[in-house]
Amino acid sequence: MARVVGSVVATQKDPSLVGKKLMIVQQINSDQQPVRFEQVAADTVNAGIGDNVLIVRGAGARRADRERGEDQPRDVNDCTIVGIIDRFDK
Repeated sequence: MARVVGSVVATQKDPSLVGKKLMIVQQINSDQQPVRFEQVAADTVNAGIGDNVLIVRGAGARRADRERGEDQPRDVNDCTIVGIIDRFDK
């Protein structure tokens, strides 16, 4: 889980990132307190700054963009936003 805290603009990047929205996310715990460090995540769900989001890392992050065809270059992304959290029930 993470909170979107900003965005990144990069005019020069790997071809697999062209057209993707890159967001700065801060990992959070279930009490919505920051943990660990900020990182950059590709956004597949149109999240906005301040949104609490679900993120995946590693191979799952690279597979999250289903629009990529087999003829497209391999994704270099290691962190992807895959959902927007509506609420925390504890």
